[in-house]
Amino acid sequence: MGMTGPHRIRVMYSAEQVAARVRELGAEITRDYAGLDLTIVSILKGSFLFMADLCRQIDLHLACEFLGLQSYGDATTTSGVVRITSDLTRPIAGKDVLIVEDIVDTGLTMAYLQEFLMTRHPRSVKLCALLHKPERAVKPITIDYLGFTIPNKFVVGFGLDYEQKCRNLPYIGEVEGVAGD
Repeated sequence: MGMTGPHRIRVMYSAEQVAARVRELGAEITRDYAGLDLTIVSILKGSFLFMADLCRQIDLHLACEFLGLQSYGDATTTSGVVRITSDLTRPIAGKDVLIVEDIVDTGLTMAYLQEFLMTRHPRSVKLCALLHKPERAVKPITIDYLGFTIPNKFVVGFGLDYEQKCRNLPYIGEVEGVAGD
């Protein structure tokens, strides 16, 4: 059990459980993308730690790109209207793109992002998410590689933040007393 300000953090998935699942995902991606021209696109800021660990578990030559997004809405909900705050540095035309995201909840941002990336003519676009909150789904999204399905709880660690803090926790924990949505 940890603390973030006045809130307690309950471990949902230990560092060992997260590492084991990331190894499994890396093995699946290695198998599925063998012989292809893979570009991993990390969605900033939340997925950078997940991406770093995942890339080290993928036994292929690959390129890494980063994309910054800002979703419009209030503090706890998204409208699906997205602004690109930091764009890719290299073209993805003809490449197999794997979006790496920390958490998918409503699906609105991911739906927008997938459509946006398709305008750049990649060979394929798939999604790898560390976490999924199906209770919050508004738009159905296919998650091709999924770490864990979680209930509608507010979680931190392994890249996920609470007021820009707690990203560096090696585990995924629920912030007690903070609503998931």
